[in-house]
Amino acid sequence: MSVVESIKVLSGGAMRVLMVDVVPLFERAGGTMVEIEFRLTSVLKKEIEDGAVFDIALLPRPELDALVHAGKIAAGSAADVTRSAVGLAVRAGAPKPDIGTVAAFKGTLLAARTIAYSDGPSGAYIAGLLERLDIAREMKPKTRLTSGPVAELVADGEAEIGMQQIVAILPVTGAELVGPLPSELQNVIVYAAGLAPDTRDRSAAQAFIAFMRSHDVQRLILAKGMQPG
Repeated sequence: MSVVESIKVLSGGAMRVLMVDVVPLFERAGGTMVEIEFRLTSVLKKEIEDGAVFDIALLPRPELDALVHAGKIAAGSAADVTRSAVGLAVRAGAPKPDIGTVAAFKGTLLAARTIAYSDGPSGAYIAGLLERLDIAREMKPKTRLTSGPVAELVADGEAEIGMQQIVAILPVTGAELVGPLPSELQNVIVYAAGLAPDTRDRSAAQAFIAFMRSHDVQRLILAKGMQPG
């Protein structure tokens, strides 16, 4: 009885919408099975620091670089995969507010009854952005935080508007993307893949990272509202 080769991937949750399509394509193309786990970036980073067993980590570039520096990701193995911008969502059918300029965006936030953003990387950026716009104090009482898709709170009516990476907004039924944040305020999150220093199958893991940068996957990345890395 033959042994089925497999690799384990630890991925930030925002990449779920892409990876659910990429993994089956890779498995069919090469025969190597992929076990993938999705969690908050902060949780995965801590688990990797504490010795989690894995072959590939798929995380925002700053966190992956920090793990390389700590010796938890193999030096020289990191490769950019996607670039993901932050957008604003409203409930499906609701009027779409003006967010085309910094002033209009700020006015939309102030006029909203409730807003939502995540406690992940994009949410940390939004919190800092509210400080930069000098409206953090006004927004605090009407802010809803979530560890899941922000657009779900918007679809359920728990928040009037939500802000998160566009890739996490598009799949949610009942919410609609208004558009990306104004370019002057935009935060593009680069997701990168890197190998564990003691990966069980380096060739298979390297093949997976190479596949993530293939033409077929780049087309998927574009379809999911992101840009290839």
